[in-house]
Amino acid sequence: MANEDEVKGKAENLKGRVKQAAGTVTGNKKLEAEGAVDRVKGAAREKVGEIERKASKAIEDEDED
Repeated sequence: MANEDEVKGKAENLKGRVKQAAGTVTGNKKLEAEGAVDRVKGAAREKVGEIERKASKAIEDEDED
């Protein structure tokens, strides 16, 4: 199950995709760049959440042994 960082990262990534697409369609390079930044930040946050989740699961699995 995804944790809070994974969910928020996915949302930020999606927001970035929308902003980037809107910038592309309207020819607004600033909005397009902001969208690209949001996508990278979202992907990074999602990856941090994934690592946290996997580490937590590994610790739980180790405690069960």
